[in-house]
Amino acid sequence: MTSIQSVKQRFGIIGRSEGIDRALSTAIRVANTDLTVLIRGESGVGKEVFSRVIHDLSKRKHNNFIAINCGAIPEGTINSELFGHEKGSFTGAMAERKGYFETVNGGTIFLDEIGEMPLDTQSYLLRVLESGEFLRVGSSKVLNTDVRVIAATNIDLEKQIKKGKFREDLYYRLNTVPIIVPALHERREDIYMLFRKFAVDFAEKYKTESIELDDYARVMMENYRWPGNIRELKNLVEQLSVLSENKNITVETLVQIAPQLEKRNLPASIQNNGKESENFHEREILYKFLLDMKSDLNDLKGLVYNLIKSNNLSVPDPRDVRQLVAAPETKSPLDKYYGSNSLDDHDDFDMPTDMSANKPIILDQSAVDKYHQTEVVEENLSLEDMEKSMIKKALKKYGGKRKDAADELGISERTLYRKIKQYDIEE
Repeated sequence: MTSIQSVKQRFGIIGRSEGIDRALSTAIRVANTDLTVLIRGESGVGKEVFSRVIHDLSKRKHNNFIAINCGAIPEGTINSELFGHEKGSFTGAMAERKGYFETVNGGTIFLDEIGEMPLDTQSYLLRVLESGEFLRVGSSKVLNTDVRVIAATNIDLEKQIKKGKFREDLYYRLNTVPIIVPALHERREDIYMLFRKFAVDFAEKYKTESIELDDYARVMMENYRWPGNIRELKNLVEQLSVLSENKNITVETLVQIAPQLEKRNLPASIQNNGKESENFHEREILYKFLLDMKSDLNDLKGLVYNLIKSNNLSVPDPRDVRQLVAAPETKSPLDKYYGSNSLDDHDDFDMPTDMSANKPIILDQSAVDKYHQTEVVEENLSLEDMEKSMIKKALKKYGGKRKDAADELGISERTLYRKIKQYDIEE
């Protein structure tokens, strides 16, 4: 059986993630059959490459292969394109024409964006898949074809079925063998490999030195969501290859050329169904609250470190201190975009050298006087109280201006008004 590694080399597929290997393994196994395959994945993940893998490893490899974008063909002509038409069957039909299912007989047809196919065309396609029979537009003569169909989609066909825009029987007929191609943000370990491949390719194309990423720039790229997937990454590498004077790419260079990389990859899903998702906006408020808490915690850790350092205090074991405090002087170029990362990132501590002394920890009174007495209170973990607190802070920050406060919170002004009424917040 053909190995996954040899297929990667043959078709130029870059990556070692589990999702890519699983998709390739399925494609290899199903290639030498006539089963219908449905490839699913976001736009730009490379679904057409998998259709080529299936065709070129099949017994049909010496016959024709054609890729058709169903969303790019007008609804009025797609039946003619796929199944052909007779002379005079419609205005402009000056002669008979063979469709793709007739000309690619014995080969493979890749139907991309199958979810955009009109319902009447779906009926024709279902008949071809079940019996191999079809009719030209304007003809009553039944024709036969032996074509393998590989379909692909970047939308949820189950939702299209519920909306009445896709036939359920056709879906189950196409989905005989599903192949799911992971999005780029789901295979972060492959991002740098793809970057290196594209960088070398564009260096050869433009006859320049290949660009490189420093460590912080690499972290930023690996934490971006890449909504355009491999297509977006390739375009960015080409931009960097052409526009960057310094071939060693830093975080500043990335943000200057591609400011969208500053966006964080927060674990929240957005349902773009034309209506506002209240749950999403409430999660956004919670995330902002948690990020503020993280900032306060980092300030507290820095304060503890400074107190230990300024008073020349002894601690039991420097390794324990490394796990408890972080040196505020240690900063990375990513801090301004992501905030402080992990305590493990801070290794260059200037700790007291005399660890043998077992002096009690006594703070200088002059330093103590700089801080007010505090009262320990029980932490309130109510999500409603957190949300209410964030709304109050935003309104106070912008002097009661709802529009500015809503923008700060990442919600609409209508949602903010509803929340103000719900929590009876005084403006």
